Amino acid sequence: MNFGGNSSKSLRLPRAANNDEIAVADVADLKHRASTVASAAAAHADAVDREARFPHEAIAVMRSQRLLGIAVPHHLGGEGASTSDVVDICYALGRACAATAMIYAMHQTKVALVIGHGQDVAWHQGLLRRLVADQLLLASSTTEGQGGGDVRKSTAPIVEEAGGITLERAATVISYGEHADGIVTTARRSAEAAASDQVLAVFLKSDYSLERLVGWDTLGMRGTCSSGFNLRARGVPEQILPEPYETIHPRTMMPVAHLTWSGAWAGIAAGAVDRARQFVRAAARRAGGQLPPGAAHLTRANASLRALRALVASSVQRFESSDAGARDALDFQTAMNLLKVNASELAIATVMSSLQASGLTGYRNDGEFSIGRYLRDVLSSPIMINNDRILANVAAASMLGSVPASLRD
Repeated sequence: MNFGGNSSKSLRLPRAANNDEIAVADVADLKHRASTVASAAAAHADAVDREARFPHEAIAVMRSQRLLGIAVPHHLGGEGASTSDVVDICYALGRACAATAMIYAMHQTKVALVIGHGQDVAWHQGLLRRLVADQLLLASSTTEGQGGGDVRKSTAPIVEEAGGITLERAATVISYGEHADGIVTTARRSAEAAASDQVLAVFLKSDYSLERLVGWDTLGMRGTCSSGFNLRARGVPEQILPEPYETIHPRTMMPVAHLTWSGAWAGIAAGAVDRARQFVRAAARRAGGQLPPGAAHLTRANASLRALRALVASSVQRFESSDAGARDALDFQTAMNLLKVNASELAIATVMSSLQASGLTGYRNDGEFSIGRYLRDVLSSPIMINNDRILANVAAASMLGSVPASLRD
């Protein structure tokens, strides 16, 4: 999808050919619907940030535009939208409101998990149909207790009793948990299982209660409302996705999360570049065509944004053209992990160059050219699943690999 005319308006992601692809005529409709949500998000972005509140207005418009279920296949009532469609919407929303974009990214990652690993199960088929019909918003619970960001280990187990299942976990972060219609959570398979023997379960709002453990007063991404909660849930065994999490994580969870997050971060960076460009143009007009001292930094911001968008677009294309076997390969896993690291660093560099292009005017919080919100939001990117943790995990793969002998390898 293309969300505008110039090169910074869209990631211009190529669409993968598949049987569930939405008709070409519907792409323009998706573009219009996403732009409608982005306009609502932009109108309230400053208030959402200032008050650290959930972006109710943008999510309400998102529901009215029926964007929450677009990735669900046609036969289950959805539109069969591709990963590239979803990531491009994350980009459009990121330009308007980082919190709205990240909420959409996390929701769509959860939807992808159910589609990819549960749609053959009757309970999950029903969930996907209801998600489309009622525009349900799904949240994620993967961080827990002292484990922090190590999503490949769980402390709390699934407990089977009287034909049902229960789960109680101290979740250090559940983004927009109080505002979601359901939570997708990792857990130990059983009380006897190892911490790494995990499953993924889906609980709807009627299945669980949340007791707040810690609030959310942060530098940026304030509207994601990522408080910590004690989650107590009860359901039936069918609510557990049938495949083990050790399969789900590398094939869907990690790559889709990194792709959608990167789309949102690229959108934040694009929003900052837009502000810097507007400032440079206004300053040049006031000076009779003389460019301001920071104009060179705008060139640098544009260059890094181009590199970021190309990185995300090529990564989406690689994901959509891969099958399960390819996604299990070490090279694919390394690339998708490093996408998160490189995209977050490029996004920060782009916003910083935009700030330097705008000078004091961009540094201020009270002007039309302020870069402050973009910078505070994008600084969350390297610590959202910490880059150091990812680089340490990839280190072993780096030693096993070899340096390419040519540019074509």
